[in-house]
Parts: sequence; structure tokens; C-alpha cells
Amino acid sequence: MNASETSLSTVIRERRSVRKYDPGFTISQEEILDILKEATLAPSSSNLQPWKFIVIQDPETKRELRSIANNQEQAETASAVIAVLGDKEMYKNGEKVYRGSYEAGYMDEATMKMMIEGTNKLYPAAPVETRANIASFDAGLVSMQLMLIAKARGYDTVPMGGFNKQQFIEKFNVDERYMPVVLIALGKAAVPAHKTTRLPIEDIVKFI
Repeated sequence: MNASETSLSTVIRERRSVRKYDPGFTISQEEILDILKEATLAPSSSNLQPWKFIVIQDPETKRELRSIANNQEQAETASAVIAVLGDKEMYKNGEKVYRGSYEAGYMDEATMKMMIEGTNKLYPAAPVETRANIASFDAGLVSMQLMLIAKARGYDTVPMGGFNKQQFIEKFNVDERYMPVVLIALGKAAVPAHKTTRLPIEDIVKFI
């Protein structure tokens, strides 16, 4: 095991869900943008990157968010709450994504055109539920990456799936193209997180 693998293993083992935050601790918008930029290196279906983020830092807005999030304290006390939204119309990103890859020299023009054409044919024809499932899965990938990056930088997080999504949509004027997937509290722990156990690996793995 090399040094980078050891570092990643340490981050994974030390990241825990924190629900008690230091309300006086702040993280700059610049660093949050940097964390999100790194997080969006996560994989996604056809590289369509079906995610969008709303970063909530304003104290009054966080207080209002707390009521939407079933009165979870961390919604108000964390330095920021990052709402991860899934894009149900991710195919609309296709031309920009593939043209960007072409301009960067990662694919030739013929491949770019083929990818754009295929995306515009396949995804709009898929049921909305299918596209929502893809967006939700990919939003989960970027969310986990975000939380590990935050931990590597010395910050703490907790994902919150328990919130009123309709109220969130109304409060933040979320376009119907997008769906709220998870809220991630980001900040500095006020007290250590509770340790948890995991099922024995032998109980959940089958080799064939």
C-alpha cells in the first residue's frame, strides 16, 4: 500500500456523520467552490454530470431551512448546507460536455458529433422516472466524493435525506428540471461524532 492509498484509507475510516457543529466556524465561498470543483470530477452516466448545487450560508436562511429539514439542528449550525440537486434533463448538457472534450483534445470531431447525436436521441426518449433514477444515482456519487474531500481538508459533514422536498422546491424556486436529492451539512464538529459499526463483510459479499 503506497502513501496515497494510506491517506485515502485514513480519510474513509475517519469520516463520520457529524450532527453537532461549531456555529461560529465559517468556511469561505472560495474554498467551498474549490471543494465542489474537485467533487464534480466524480463519474456520471455518459459524463452528462446531472447535478446542480445550492450553497446555503446565510444565517436566517439556514434557520428557515431547519424547519424544512425536520428541525435537524445541523441545518442551522453548520457553516454551510449544500443542497445537491439531480438534473432530470441531463441530456441538455450533452453538447457543452462533448464540445468541451473535443476542444480539450480528448476526442475527435466525429466522436463528438456521434456522442451529441446519440445523447439527444437516447435520453429524451427515456421515461422521466428512468432519467430521475440516473440523476439520483449520479448525485449520490458526487455527494460521497464531496464528503470525502471535505474530510481530507479537515471539515465535517452529514448527509440529510430527511427533509420536505416540496417545501425546499418552493422556498428556493427550484426549476422543475431539477429535483432535490440530499442536503449536506458542512462545517467543524463541536463534539466528536458517534462511532458506528458495519455488518460483517462476509454477510454481504458473495464471490461467484
